[in-house]
Parts: sequence; structure tokens; C-alpha cells
Amino acid sequence: MRDRIFRAIVGVMVLVSILLAYYVHINWLLLTAFVGLNLLQSSITKWCLLDDILKKVFKVEN
Repeated sequence: MRDRIFRAIVGVMVLVSILLAYYVHINWLLLTAFVGLNLLQSSITKWCLLDDILKKVFKVEN
């Protein structure tokens, strides 16, 4: 379940940042870059802050 929530949050963040970049200011694409870098970093280190937040704060299990 945590994986589905994680993917949904990441997908929403990317889509929202693209919409904000289109309608507000192009610099909102930096949020998309940050999300992408975080996904790359988590694939290498096997650690992700959002995963820890979902486990510890919201008590979401797999």
C-alpha cells in the first residue's frame, strides 16, 4: 500500500509542478527536477524521506 501512495504523491507533485510552470512561472520546473533527483538518489541509496514519513508519521504499512 505504501508504494501506491508513494507513487501517487510523486505523480501529483510532478503534474502540479508542470501546471505551475505553465501557468505561473517556469521556475516551478525546479520542483520536478528535485523530485526526479530524489527518485534517482533513493534508487541508489535505498533511502527516501517520503518513505520514512509515510512509515513513521502516517503509520502506512506495505
